[in-house]
Parts: sequence; C-alpha cells; structure tokens
Amino acid sequence: MARPKKSDGDARARLADAVGRGFRTGGFGGAGVDALAKGAGLTSGAFYAHFESKADAFRLAVADGLAFLRGGIAQFQAQHGSGWRDPFVDFYLGERMEVGLDEACALPSFSSDVARSDAATRAVYQGELERLADLVAQGFRGTHARQRAIALLAILTGAADMARAVKDDAVRREILAAAKVAAKAI
Repeated sequence: MARPKKSDGDARARLADAVGRGFRTGGFGGAGVDALAKGAGLTSGAFYAHFESKADAFRLAVADGLAFLRGGIAQFQAQHGSGWRDPFVDFYLGERMEVGLDEACALPSFSSDVARSDAATRAVYQGELERLADLVAQGFRGTHARQRAIALLAILTGAADMARAVKDDAVRREILAAAKVAAKAI
C-alpha cells in the first residue's frame, strides 16, 4: 500500500520545528534558509511557500518558543498551585538545562538575536513576553506581582545564558545554584 502524501500542514509543522531548532543552534545570522529547510526535509522553495522571509520564520520561532514556555509554566501552576515557583525553578535550572541547545528555552536562546532584529520581530517578542510575564504574575501573591514576574524571568534567562556559555562544569553548577537561590527569593 502506498504511503499517504503528507499534507501542507505537515510541512509547515516540520518547518516550524526545524526553524526553531536551527535558530536556537545557529542564531539568526548563522542559520541559512537552505539549512533550515533541509532540517525539515524540504527545499528552500518549500520554505518560501510557507514564509515570506527568513525574518518571518524567525518571528514564528520566537512566538512558538515563548508560547511553549508559557504552556510549561501554566502546567506547573496547575500542578503545584500557589507553590509552583520553586518546583519550576528547580526544573528550569536543573533538568531543563540538560537538553541540547536545539531544544533549549526560547527566552534565553532568542533574546540577543531579537535585540538586533527588526521592529516587527521585537514587537512579536514583546507581545509574547508580556503574556508570559502576565501568566507568571498570576502565580504570585501580594504586591508587585508583575515586577516579581519580570525579575524571575530575567534571573532564569540570564542564568541559562551564562551557564550554557561557560566551559567549566563547576562554574556552570555555581551559576545555576546561585540563580536558584535568587529566583526562589523573589
């Protein structure tokens, strides 16, 4: 029996996954359209059938990646209730730091490239970041919940960036341990 032909939606989903992985590992400047398409098992022509430009694909990767993080935080909030923060911090700066760069969190992975990108990409990032901060703030009690949410996201993002950048595993562990203490104090 012949294999059913994959739908256009399958190609778009494969491309979305491939561009997320490609931009995480190579950054915006280091990921070419041909390599991004190849990562999905497609041609650059197929890439342009789904995206107007590489920047358009990057915007999708940013939006999808931050939405994925938001979904993960929502799961921790649902599972742990008001005590969600500490288990999430332990997971994010523990188990989640063991994945390959191609699967790393979008927030630290994309932030520096977004800072150098066009206004449309920065607007997508900001919108997703605002939604993310709002969700995190809902998980805090008391005053200054939004400020606390932004501080938590900043600590996690900075720690992930620094820990992935250092060569020495002892220094990496020190960064992650210090960040856990700071994040849990918020």
